[in-house]
Amino acid sequence: MPKIAIPESQSELEELLNDGAKVQNLMAEGQFSDVVKAYAKHVADHDTGIMAQVKEQVQAELHEYLSKNEQVKGLEALKRDGVDAVAKRSRDVSIYNAAAPGAKIDDAQFDGLGGFLQDVWHQARSTAEREAKLSALKNAAFSSGEPASGGFLVPEAFRAELLRLSLETGVTRPRARIVPMETSRVIYPMLDVTSHVNNVFGGVQGYWTSESEEMEESDATFGRVALDAWKLTAFANVPNELVQDSALAFESFVRTIFPEALAYFEDDAFINGTGVGQPLGWRRAEAKVTVTNTAAAAATITLADLATMFSRMLPQSLSRSAWVVSPNVFPALAQLAGPGGGPVWLAAPGGGPTAANTPPATIFGRPVIISEKIPALDAAGAINFVDLGYYLIGDRQAMTVDSSPHYRFRNGETSYRFVSRVDGRPWLKSALTPRNSGPTLSPFVELGAN
Repeated sequence: MPKIAIPESQSELEELLNDGAKVQNLMAEGQFSDVVKAYAKHVADHDTGIMAQVKEQVQAELHEYLSKNEQVKGLEALKRDGVDAVAKRSRDVSIYNAAAPGAKIDDAQFDGLGGFLQDVWHQARSTAEREAKLSALKNAAFSSGEPASGGFLVPEAFRAELLRLSLETGVTRPRARIVPMETSRVIYPMLDVTSHVNNVFGGVQGYWTSESEEMEESDATFGRVALDAWKLTAFANVPNELVQDSALAFESFVRTIFPEALAYFEDDAFINGTGVGQPLGWRRAEAKVTVTNTAAAAATITLADLATMFSRMLPQSLSRSAWVVSPNVFPALAQLAGPGGGPVWLAAPGGGPTAANTPPATIFGRPVIISEKIPALDAAGAINFVDLGYYLIGDRQAMTVDSSPHYRFRNGETSYRFVSRVDGRPWLKSALTPRNSGPTLSPFVELGAN
């Protein structure tokens, strides 16, 4: 097929995406992702070296804030390996943290996670060995800064394993930027920037001067985002016979229900949280861009609106962004038509409609994630296009567990209480006006109400 011209502006990108035939051809020839990457590279190259400036400015401010918060290990990591060593995307690093409070506990003394939960069970047979273990766990919980949570500190090996399982069902945490919290509150730098028309990063201006001319002054404006370790409590009711009779079956039971529950309630807060006593969800981000819904009929969406959403994403985020949609958006996607009226999402190789194969898992080359925590179709935010690398998750990385016979006594069950402490906040303060003064750009884009 003939070579497609690379779009150099938002309007050119929208024009390309609204041409259903061109998009289908690009997909068929495997060129679509190359076009998107080339567009992102062009914009980044012509917007005053955005990535290099971010790195330099954030490193300086991060050093200051780590110093103020007495984050000694964070300062050492920053000096040794730079910004990425302090706050890395969770998929890039091991979940196990050797510096977490629970890492001091030798997990080998327990017969796996099930054996650990049997030992902390209130009805377990009391022995000198068990009491010594429980005393050490209690002391570890207290020294970790989690005495108010009560219970016993979970060894880091077990916490990491539960977290790994929860990542398989979570939307936000696997894609967000994780900030380990050594204290209950961490102050983290936030770029306070609204426009790239005259400067970048809230005040950095570039000038061309001759050798003898005086240089102009410029300053970058950084905001601060506070991450507070809010308490998330999860209860798991377990039959007493299961706890008593089989550590393996008990461990399987806990590995099944707890990670899914943890991921569910964390994710709901990371997406929709109010920020009061809980994380502030990315759907409430100040930087969010809402694209007007132009669908003429209820329960429908248009290719043009999806193309507009795509064009409002930060160009440097296009290669890692994802669509997050409500389950009842699927029928509208399945019937999505192009300018000529033909299907563009569920389409056979020849161009006709088909329902015989597995539906595509992408829109414009980016993955589609279906979540029940997203508003229903026709409500604002039923379709979201987001780069969750701009969402911060503060993780205290200390989990405690305790058991009680009282709540489910009549049912012959024990209630296990797991407590973890996390926070979440969008990292960008506002949407950005690009250098060409076009429509604002953001890592958080939603489709408005119909």
